[in-house]
Amino acid sequence: MLTFTDAQLNACLAGFILPLARILGLIMVAPGFGHNSVPARVKIGLGIFIALAIMPNLPAIEPMTLYSFPGLITLAMQTLIGVAMGFIMQMVFAAVEMAGELIGLQMGIGFATLYDPNNSAGSGVVSQFLSWLALLVFFATDAHLALIGTLTESFHALPITPHLLSGAGMKAVADGASLIFQSGIQLALPIIAVLLLTNIVLAVLTRSAPQMNIFAIGFPVTLGVGLIMLDMALPYYATQTSILFQTTLQVIQTVVGKFAY
Repeated sequence: MLTFTDAQLNACLAGFILPLARILGLIMVAPGFGHNSVPARVKIGLGIFIALAIMPNLPAIEPMTLYSFPGLITLAMQTLIGVAMGFIMQMVFAAVEMAGELIGLQMGIGFATLYDPNNSAGSGVVSQFLSWLALLVFFATDAHLALIGTLTESFHALPITPHLLSGAGMKAVADGASLIFQSGIQLALPIIAVLLLTNIVLAVLTRSAPQMNIFAIGFPVTLGVGLIMLDMALPYYATQTSILFQTTLQVIQTVVGKFAY
């Protein structure tokens, strides 16, 4: 007959629940996995599957009781680490959506919006298009598998301990988010520059020919130029977005390292 002591039972529960908290924290926020259209049962099931798959390779966890104060603090910190990792990757899509909003405004179709179920708000059509294209690149380039691999490696770089996290990790999250936003805006700069030149040309034409109806001519011109530039930029968009995902994974590794200090 098999018997288990309280210490053995606590060790088994801690060895499963604590890694699961970090995994679910990432899945809850990460792009694709954390979308509102994905049922909660699927997210939990995926987290349990990943936890069972990586448990044999995880470093040893310090003995602790989950329902004690140190155990609850450790559980909260593991969830925070996973949320921070998923938040950084989600920033890529926020930067892409922001770039799409800027392009849409320059094209003159900022009023054309679609309902975004993930954010429960309206979003520009260009922003939605670029966001879905980024999501396709995210899965097509196996960036989602690389994100899970980075999550697995984080347990070795930042083992599960009851020690408090370093404040340098949160600063690294903010620094990484600003870097990602800069890279995301750079995706839209070529199109924005061309549209700005188009608006300058239209302004010069308006000054040289005041009788010309700029409202009747300017909108189709900026819209046509924007669509042409967007079509020309799409072949490079996937490559640059893939590079942005790789940069983000490096930022996540840096953040995890800063949490350990």
